[in-house]
Amino acid sequence: MIDLALLGCGGGMPMPNRFLSAIFMNYSGRKILIDCGEGAQVSMRMLGWGFKSIDIICITHCHGDHINGLPGLLGTIGNSGRTKPLTIIGPKGIKNIINIFRVLLPYLPYELNIIEDPREIHFYLDKNEGLLVSSTDKGELEIKTLELDHSADCLGYSFYIKRTPKFDVNKAIGNDVPKKLWNKLQKEKEVTFEGVTYYSNMVLGDERRGIKINYITDSRPLNTMIPFIYESDLFICEGTYGSDEDKVKAIKNKHMTFREAATLAYRGKVSELLLTHFSPSINDPYEFLDNAREVFPNVIIGEDRIIKSLDFEN
Repeated sequence: MIDLALLGCGGGMPMPNRFLSAIFMNYSGRKILIDCGEGAQVSMRMLGWGFKSIDIICITHCHGDHINGLPGLLGTIGNSGRTKPLTIIGPKGIKNIINIFRVLLPYLPYELNIIEDPREIHFYLDKNEGLLVSSTDKGELEIKTLELDHSADCLGYSFYIKRTPKFDVNKAIGNDVPKKLWNKLQKEKEVTFEGVTYYSNMVLGDERRGIKINYITDSRPLNTMIPFIYESDLFICEGTYGSDEDKVKAIKNKHMTFREAATLAYRGKVSELLLTHFSPSINDPYEFLDNAREVFPNVIIGEDRIIKSLDFEN
């Protein structure tokens, strides 16, 4: 089960009814933050999800409406008593930005692990230590990035939560696996017992589909986005401009209209589209909802602190 909260759905500048870009994901009690615009901490406090257990912060790009909330948040996390390392992932230049922020934060009680411009990272969940980087592709959380088309180096993100295969009792019996090892081999790759090594594939069935979430903001539409978001369970995409008449502005400023975001969702065969990153000029995004739904019907208009819960298919 993954719970996802849109902390802020605004772009450009904060509004009285709309904080800036930030998304909070809660997975098995661990937290992932995507972008950290102004207002992120306030929304987090209103949700009551906590700060201390954030393990990963993913930054799309270094424009202020996506990153200006980060110094204060890092300080708050330090004040919460955290001592375990925290990973920050971002585009080219993120290390330099964090080093500048560190001038304001010279005494953080935890280590920052900065990963700049990655293409694919795997994490595994340690119940005590949180989400830790894996050196193989066997981690249960897979994060991929895609280079976008914006006025600054910008990354789109794909999050895939893997699901362990079902236990197959007939397979376990057929492979003469001792019953006392069945539970262990559902959690561990191999177990040696009485001089014999048993492997997890001796008790597990076929692979099962996990949960896929994509986030793309601050970009013009690209053909490379289609395979990247393909069959996503939830596609979170910017809709900076609601009106089709604003497409010229969208091209000039390297953003998207509602219709363009919906076209990506349709072509990518995603299950659901969540629109966010609304221009300050949009007072009521619902006025333009039909522009998206004419192309792709399953569209949600983002609102601050809207929560989506996703679970594995049966």
